[in-house]
Amino acid sequence: MLGHNTMKFRTLNALLAAVALLATGTATADFGVGIKAGTLGLGVEARWDPPVPWFDVRVGLNSYDYKESGGFASVDYDATLALDNYYLTGNFKFPASPFRLTLGAYSNGNEIQLVSQDTGGADFNIGGGSFSPDDVGVLHSVTSFGSTAPYAGVGFDFEVFGKAGLNLDFGVLWQGEPSVTLEASGFDAAPPLVQDVLGPALELERQALEDDMSDYKAYPVVSLSFVYNF
Repeated sequence: MLGHNTMKFRTLNALLAAVALLATGTATADFGVGIKAGTLGLGVEARWDPPVPWFDVRVGLNSYDYKESGGFASVDYDATLALDNYYLTGNFKFPASPFRLTLGAYSNGNEIQLVSQDTGGADFNIGGGSFSPDDVGVLHSVTSFGSTAPYAGVGFDFEVFGKAGLNLDFGVLWQGEPSVTLEASGFDAAPPLVQDVLGPALELERQALEDDMSDYKAYPVVSLSFVYNF
């Protein structure tokens, strides 16, 4: 976890440095900063209007951990949707309208982390077979996606008194095919005969998980931002 948090801190520092650079280097252009919340987590965003009509550039960072419990494949898990992404977008605005089109790319560190729940002594159902909790231990799974993900969407920008405003975004982040790992903490201590059966069963279960996680390859994005324009 330390490495994951350190990466988030460094990403935030890089974003703040980019914001400062834009603010000091674009005195003749409109510039704005905002905070946002949505399906990609909590975030910050900076907007720069270059000397190009009806166009702006935005950079931002989102991060959040959503936690829930539920069944995936044939096992009940405690799940964490660990969101960690930053992005660059180009926005094409329509004259005399709040409407815009957005295209961009995300550096995508989103993960789905699973830890199996206590079965209360009941056997695990893994890959179609039953296995003792003593042999399995705890199941751990991590699902990751492509490190770079394209984004396409639409948005609406509303301003009040030319300074404060609200931005709405709706789009899709294409994360690509999931990469899924699945490990049993008790595998190495299990009897060899159990390992011979449990190993293939874990692979079948991993493939079933990968099937479930493919639902997340096209991730829906909805967000609301409060912005201040300089």
